[in-house]
Amino acid sequence: MEISYTIVAVLLALFYLYAGGKKVVQSQERLQPMMGWVDTVPMPLVRLIGVLEALGAAGLILPPLTGIASWLAIAAAVGLVLIQVGGIAVHLTRGEARLIGLNVVLLAAAAATAWLGTTWL
Repeated sequence: MEISYTIVAVLLALFYLYAGGKKVVQSQERLQPMMGWVDTVPMPLVRLIGVLEALGAAGLILPPLTGIASWLAIAAAVGLVLIQVGGIAVHLTRGEARLIGLNVVLLAAAAATAWLGTTWL
C-alpha cells in the first residue's frame, strides 16, 4: 500500500504544483485559454486556489517523507478532493458539463490517496 500511495501522491503533487503554480503567477489573460472559468472568478480567489493546490501538493509528499505529522497527508488529500468538488460545481453552473472529466479523475485520485494514506499512516 505504501508504494501505491507514493505513486498516486507523487503524480497528484506534480499536477497540482504545475496547475497551482500557474494560477499563482500568471495573469488572467494568460490563464483564460486554459481555464475559461477565470473570467467569472475574482483573481484573488484564483490565486488562493493556486496556493491551496500547491500547499496540498506539499502536504501529500512532505509529511510521509519526513515522518512528521503524517496525518497531514490525509488532510491534504481531502482538501484536494474539496477543491475538485468546487471545480465540478463551477463547470456545471457554467453549463460546461463536458469539461468535468479531468476534475472527476483528479477527485477520484485524491480520494484514493486519502484512503491509501489511512491504510499505512
